[in-house]
Amino acid sequence: MGYKHIAEAIVGLMNADLELRDRLIQEGKLGEGYNEEMEQLHHSNAKALNEIIDSIGYPTISKVGKEASEAAWLVVQHSIGQPDFMKKCARLLEVAVSKDDASLKDLAYLTDRIAVYEGRPQLYGTQFDWDKDGVLSPQPYSDLVKVNQRRASIGLNTIEEQTEVIRSRAERENQSPPTDFEKRKRKYDEWREKVGWI
Repeated sequence: MGYKHIAEAIVGLMNADLELRDRLIQEGKLGEGYNEEMEQLHHSNAKALNEIIDSIGYPTISKVGKEASEAAWLVVQHSIGQPDFMKKCARLLEVAVSKDDASLKDLAYLTDRIAVYEGRPQLYGTQFDWDKDGVLSPQPYSDLVKVNQRRASIGLNTIEEQTEVIRSRAERENQSPPTDFEKRKRKYDEWREKVGWI
């Protein structure tokens, strides 16, 4: 690992993200939409990571170690206002995974997230959101049997088991569904169009 200082910087980006998320949960500000403070942090983290990638290439395990490589993925996964950056990283991550130098699970989550924002069905069923009944549910996916086969092939539990995990976590964190589902959906679609997902 020849990029110790870069690895530390990437882990720092992840920690700032997680600390902000924890604070917003404590303040009950997670769930109504994309929090402005979080959006700004995701944007600045993506910018910082993009500069690192331009300098050393994708932060693979062999370059920055497992922790920093997974931290880089989390920053990418949360850079939802930067479609081009997310897609660029997905391509780079795919290459790294093919060389066994990054996590296949990370690639599955990123692939699904991009699909959801583009309005396509997920392959692995990793992305969840509140449905019209106020229940956290998987975002659309193509075929339950195939999704569970794909999940099993990379060491994930079934989508039914994961649904229970996600709902339990939301309950522990006192997350609550949006008060106006249709308004939230409308704002979400407007935001997707504004940032270039659709």
